[in-house]
Amino acid sequence: MKMLNRSAINIKLKQPFVDWINGLDDESDDLVTLAEVNQEATTYLVPELEDGEDLQVFLEERYVDLFENELLSWEEDPAYWPEELSREVFDAFIQVELSFMVFDLDDQAPLLAQVVDEDEDLDEERED
Repeated sequence: MKMLNRSAINIKLKQPFVDWINGLDDESDDLVTLAEVNQEATTYLVPELEDGEDLQVFLEERYVDLFENELLSWEEDPAYWPEELSREVFDAFIQVELSFMVFDLDDQAPLLAQVVDEDEDLDEERED
């Protein structure tokens, strides 16, 4: 078992996010529920954080990146996203839970990383 020099944040969607998801397709009768969308919650590895205050500082710096990534997982066209991606809207749409310590229990496979550049993808979409 290896302790990683990271903390983790778990993203849970709130009801306003679910309402936005369900409003994307007015013709569909298949509505998703809060429980359904949170069955596949996202976890992000973040720099080591000591407490809730560190988390708030981190979120103030990165909430737009997190918000855009979560929105992108449901709708690729930013034209359908909420008009305002403010911290207040983020807080209304997303609940963040902090895990201070992260352990790697996989003794077989090494950790691998793939850089994902959402900004480049979004810029390409806006040009189209």
